[in-house]
Amino acid sequence: MRSIPHRTASATFRPAARSGPGRPATATVEFVIPVHNEERALPGCVRTLHARLTEGFPFPWRITVADNASTDATLATAHRLSGELPGVGVVHLDRKGRGLALRTVWSASDADIVAYMDVDLSTGLDGLLPLIAPLASGHSDLAIGSRLAPGARTVRGPRREFISRGYNRLIRLTHGSRFSDAQCGFKAARTEVLRPLLEVTRDDAWFFDTELLLLAEHNRLRIHEVPVDWVEDLDTRVDIAGTVSQDLRGLWRMARLRASGAATVDLPRRPGPVAEHPDAVLAPDPHRSTLSWELGCFVVIGVASTAGQALLYWLLRSLWAPALASLVSLFVLTVLNTEAQRRLTFRHSATPALRAHLGAGGLFLLGYLVTTGAVLGFKELDPDASAAAEATVLAVSSAVVTVVRFTVLRVAVFRSVRRATAE
Repeated sequence: MRSIPHRTASATFRPAARSGPGRPATATVEFVIPVHNEERALPGCVRTLHARLTEGFPFPWRITVADNASTDATLATAHRLSGELPGVGVVHLDRKGRGLALRTVWSASDADIVAYMDVDLSTGLDGLLPLIAPLASGHSDLAIGSRLAPGARTVRGPRREFISRGYNRLIRLTHGSRFSDAQCGFKAARTEVLRPLLEVTRDDAWFFDTELLLLAEHNRLRIHEVPVDWVEDLDTRVDIAGTVSQDLRGLWRMARLRASGAATVDLPRRPGPVAEHPDAVLAPDPHRSTLSWELGCFVVIGVASTAGQALLYWLLRSLWAPALASLVSLFVLTVLNTEAQRRLTFRHSATPALRAHLGAGGLFLLGYLVTTGAVLGFKELDPDASAAAEATVLAVSSAVVTVVRFTVLRVAVFRSVRRATAE
C-alpha cells in the first residue's frame, strides 16, 4: 500500500537570482531533501541551501523537504522552516524509505528538473550549478555527483572508502556500468525522461539510486558526472550492513529485469548528432561503416571462439570422454561468443541479454545440426568418399551456415536501435 503524501501550499518557485527585465524563461528546478528523524540537521541544511540558491542560482527554484515517517520533531521543524523561508515546502509520507520519498515527490513535481541532496550536506554546494546546467541546456538527461571521478576530493574514513569503491566496482563487474559513483547523495534529472523510469523502479530505500542509474544507462540516456567535494558526517542514519545486503539483492533483481527485457522503457529519444559547420566534410554513410564494423568483429570473434573451443577441448580431453569434452567446450564458447557479439559486434542493439543468448544459442545448435547433417548425407550418397571430400562438404556447409547466422543475428536477434528508429 502506497503512502499518501501531504504537501504544504508554500512550495512556490523562487525567481532566478540574476533574472531581469526581458530575460527569457528558464528551466525550473525542485530540490528535494529526504529526511527521517533529522530534527537536528534539517534547519542548518535548509537555511544553508536556501541562502546559496537565493544569492546566486540562475534558475527558478524551490526546496521540498520530504519527511518519510519521522517519529521525532522533524516534521514540525520542516513546517516551521517552510513558514520562515519563501520557496520551501513540505511533503509528509506515512512510510519510511528514501527511495519512496524521492519517487513520490519527483513523480508529482511540475518542475522541469528535479534534484536531491542528503540532509547532512556532505557534498559541497559548489557542485550545484555544474549539476543542473547540463540538464537545463538539454545536453544531458541525468546528472550525478561523483566522489570517485577525476578531480573529486573526499574526506572520509577508510571503512566508507573501501565499501564505496568495492560496491561501485561490483556494479561495473556485474552490469557493465560506466558511471563511477552510484550512491553519492547528489543527483538531478530532467523530469521528462525521469517519469517513465520511476514507473519501473521498485526499491523504496537506499538501492533506489543504483536502480535508477542502471535503468537510465540501460535505456541509453546520457548521464553527466560532476566531480564533487565530499566530507563525511559521522552522524548518519545509514545502516551499512543492512544497506549492503539490500544492494546485493537489488543488483540481482536488476540483472533479472534487464535479462527479461522489462527494464526497457519507452522514452523520448534525442536526435542523432549532426555537423554544425555548414561546409563540413562528412564521413561516408554510417550504415556502411556500421556493416563493416559488424562484419569485422563477427569474423575476429568467430576465429577467437574457434581457437578457444579447441584449447578448452584439449584441456578437458584428459579428464573427460571426447563427446562430453566437446559438448562442454562448445557450450562455454557459445556463451562467450554470444556475449562478445552482444557487447562488441552488435553494440547498438537493444536486445535483452537473455533473448540474445537464446537466439544465438539456437542458431549455433541449428548450425551444428545442418553441418553434421550435410556430412552424414554426403556419406550416405557416396559411402566411398574420401575424408578430404567430407571436409570439403563440411567447409562449404559451415560457410553457408555462417553467412545465414550473421544475417539472422543482425536482422532479427540483435536488432539495432538505429535501424529500428530508421524504419
